[in-house]
Amino acid sequence: MKILFLSRWFPYPTNNGSKLRIYNLLRGLAEFHDVTLLSFADQPDANPDAPEIRSIFSDVYVIPWREFSPNSPRALSGLFSFTPRSLVDTFSSEMAGKIRQLISEQEFDLVIASQLSMAAYRLYYKNIPALFEEVEVGLSDGESHPTMDYKKRIRSALTWFKLRLYLSRLLRSFQACTVVSEQERQLLTRRFSTSVDSIEVIPNCVRVDEYNNLESVLKPNQLVFSGSFRYHANYEAMIWFIRKVYPQILAQIPDVQLVITGDHANLPIPPAPGVTLAGYVDVIKALIASSWISLAPLLSGGGTRLKILEAMAIGTPVVSTTKGAEGLGSIAGEHLLIADTPNAFAIQVSRLLRDKSLRDQLSINGKEFVNGRYNWEAAMPRFLRVVENTVRQSL
Repeated sequence: MKILFLSRWFPYPTNNGSKLRIYNLLRGLAEFHDVTLLSFADQPDANPDAPEIRSIFSDVYVIPWREFSPNSPRALSGLFSFTPRSLVDTFSSEMAGKIRQLISEQEFDLVIASQLSMAAYRLYYKNIPALFEEVEVGLSDGESHPTMDYKKRIRSALTWFKLRLYLSRLLRSFQACTVVSEQERQLLTRRFSTSVDSIEVIPNCVRVDEYNNLESVLKPNQLVFSGSFRYHANYEAMIWFIRKVYPQILAQIPDVQLVITGDHANLPIPPAPGVTLAGYVDVIKALIASSWISLAPLLSGGGTRLKILEAMAIGTPVVSTTKGAEGLGSIAGEHLLIADTPNAFAIQVSRLLRDKSLRDQLSINGKEFVNGRYNWEAAMPRFLRVVENTVRQSL
């Protein structure tokens, strides 16, 4: 089967959760199908000739990505459009033209559009069966967190209203879609008139064998958080943690250290001792393995958290909010620790830093949990069946 895969994220290096998912899906697809990759380049050094990419595809095309700028003329014009402002502002005529060119030159059996940014180009491949990979509505489902002020609540509600109208039209044009958790599936079914049969849960997973036997030196009392601040839920999580949780931990364990990895987008964080903004880290697995605790203090967002799955696969104990661990099916106290208030979160982190036996037990349990439920070797056959069924049902 000949497949055109459209990606918002250039999938290598795999330095965020979206890229990790996309890269693994592409590796699995390419074992059985002829896949052409057309991707935005989210980083200036995106290299379509990297061996890790060329070993998967024969044809790779990259288009520069234009970051959303809320105050740009295009974004402001989006205030009067039924299309979400971010899609209006980031629309690329070059991407649209390249899609048209490839479709006119080659006969594709299927287009896979990864995430909303690429599904938004449906008009340009409307005559080809298409799969909307990773529909995510949990981040914008209109539910306001108690910490939001009234202006943010109103803006969130308006954003959700517009997105809901847009997605209602867009989803009807796809033959099938995937989500990363049962919670996302239920939300999508409840909020939209999409047939349940057309939605398949393909969870975020890891290749478990790649996380075994990592060489690292444990650094006492080191906490790690991995996640790009360009994803608002990550930035919100760290602001909450550093302002409200971290001071309580410091008061009990003065030598605690916090390392934050990923693209920080030049966004400020509150000043605090022992906090390091590490940015992109080439050996992120080794850094997580060297930490005593991996944090997931998320307050919003949807899907399943690859940061949690990676930490568990490595054997680093996790402390998360309920929202952070949502959709995983993990058990609090057995696979990880859960807390939702600043005081409770600080207590759980401090407790875990002091209790080696608890860290060891969570490490063992977490590894077993990921190996049993979130291994790509088990999930990939399901995704391949979705791909094949999408084309078969369109004939």
